[in-house]
Amino acid sequence: MLSRFSASSRVAPLSNIAARPVTTTSFNAPVIRRDVPTRSLSTPVGEPDFLSMVQTFVDRGCKHVKHDACFLKFIRTTDCVLSFSFPFKKKNGELIMLDAYRAQHKHHRLPVKGGIRYSTDVNLQEVQALAGLMTFKCAVVDVPFGGAKGGICMDPKEYTEDELERITRRYTLELIHKNFIGPGLDVPAPDMGTGGREMSWIANTYREFKSEDVNALGCVTGKPVNQGGVRGRTEATGLGVYYGVREFVDDATVMGRLKLPLGVRGKRVSVQGFGNVGYYTAKYFHEAGAKVVAISEFGACVISPNGIDPIALMDHKNRTGSIANFPGTQTTQDPQDALYVECEILIPAAAEQQINKLNADRIKAPLIGEAANGPVTVAAEDILLKKNKIIIPDFFLNAGGVTVSYFEWLKNLSHVRFGRLNKKWEEHGKTQLVDFVESQLNVKMTPAQRAHIVMGASEETLVHSGLEDTMINAAAETKKTAKELNIDFRTAGYVNAINKIANSQRGAGMIFL
Repeated sequence: MLSRFSASSRVAPLSNIAARPVTTTSFNAPVIRRDVPTRSLSTPVGEPDFLSMVQTFVDRGCKHVKHDACFLKFIRTTDCVLSFSFPFKKKNGELIMLDAYRAQHKHHRLPVKGGIRYSTDVNLQEVQALAGLMTFKCAVVDVPFGGAKGGICMDPKEYTEDELERITRRYTLELIHKNFIGPGLDVPAPDMGTGGREMSWIANTYREFKSEDVNALGCVTGKPVNQGGVRGRTEATGLGVYYGVREFVDDATVMGRLKLPLGVRGKRVSVQGFGNVGYYTAKYFHEAGAKVVAISEFGACVISPNGIDPIALMDHKNRTGSIANFPGTQTTQDPQDALYVECEILIPAAAEQQINKLNADRIKAPLIGEAANGPVTVAAEDILLKKNKIIIPDFFLNAGGVTVSYFEWLKNLSHVRFGRLNKKWEEHGKTQLVDFVESQLNVKMTPAQRAHIVMGASEETLVHSGLEDTMINAAAETKKTAKELNIDFRTAGYVNAINKIANSQRGAGMIFL
């Protein structure tokens, strides 16, 4: 699979890449080699780095599968990575060097898929860890992609929009030149510090250099609708978190273990993180009748036992620049306070390794739903499981984003909006059925009732329906494996993902299976 990369691109397979960083440059940029950070800035003291954490969780899943030792070793490694630095001149004349990466974890399915993040925490190990999570995430929800991840080590708040556009286009050029982007090769998406704006710049840059590719819009997902995006993508990850948690709290066995009543309604929810994922997660729980008792973001946490309206809180944030001092709530300055409030459901939706061995004992919630990537460390999970708490793992729970990205990718390849061909046909058929029922029963529906019944499926409706079905099926598989093997849900998810990847490799004739 690596043969498609030329030697001149200086891209290396990763058997021990963490100890041997690969740096490439182009555009006549000066070659600068730096020591790659071995630990994320967010890694708690005394805890393993993020990559080691992910690999430990994978190892726990490997103990419950029956595959060749060579395959189990292979599944832990990253296939290849692109690492480079490039100079950038800011508007004030300052010349800086930016470090950038793109990791492709597994090519058992193509294209590979994963976000691009702009953060000062971005480093080689982080993108490898996140690329690995994407591989297992796609497998557990049956999205036919391999895993990838990329990013630039920078704080996007320190740059103007014009500067961000130039940086994004330069990064995209590197990906194009090294064959690390394309609708059939590697399809990025938004992540921390990026969004639809950046994805539009990436798509436009790719189309300029690949004008003969009729499927060029499929080179990236998370685009605005008017740039080839799909309706429902913005809220997809948060909605997926809601669907995933709902499948667990509606399960009599799971709730019986926690000695809690069934259902979302009435349960207290705390959300750490109020970005895109945190906001939509809180919004859907609130609309389903849960009581959102705490929400935090960088520098502030608002708490109210009476509940918080996430929509009103977002309006307050947009007006004031912060969630602090929202009417009817108590404000603290520590965003981690949201982790420790009394509640039934805790949603860490911020950064990785937020719940660790130093604070795991302070967690009161009996159910933790990982909306962020890797928010619970290995040591913290061991502590929480011993206290009979339930952890719904990240690579299942936040898979809504990649699921709907898959739908967007399909839309770009088919060149037609979902529902465009059958919406009116569906409405005509339903209208005839309603007319027949009214005539036979001698009843007359109100215009509102009739409109609701005969309405054909829109693109957004179809996307939400597909996402809900995906999360329901993946939750059922995870719970089934956990029960059969008597293991926790994270390990069960990895068992299912590893088996699916192994079956894909076996079908392709990989010799070590």
